[in-house]
Amino acid sequence: MARLKIEISVPESHAEAVIEALHAVGAGRVGDYARCSSVWRVTGSWQALPGAQPFDGEVGVVQRSEECRIESVCEVGQARAVQEAVREAHPYEEAVIHFLPLYEP
Repeated sequence: MARLKIEISVPESHAEAVIEALHAVGAGRVGDYARCSSVWRVTGSWQALPGAQPFDGEVGVVQRSEECRIESVCEVGQARAVQEAVREAHPYEEAVIHFLPLYEP
């Protein structure tokens, strides 16, 4: 079955909750291992536009903040459940969740 790499940007304060949400719906399975993920510290930047209700920062101001990048994997059929679980656990109004196809020869 085809698999996807998952990349999520989240404030460090919510990283564990997002990781738990991923694993609760079955993401992070690699062979005979479960709950596999990596966390990287990154600096995120954004500018909230009028009408936004940012978790951090102000509307109209370019904001930079330390975040975590969580990486894991899931089956293509799990993607919708992963997306819903992450959005539920994530504090941002617009959670950044990337699903990237994996090449597996």
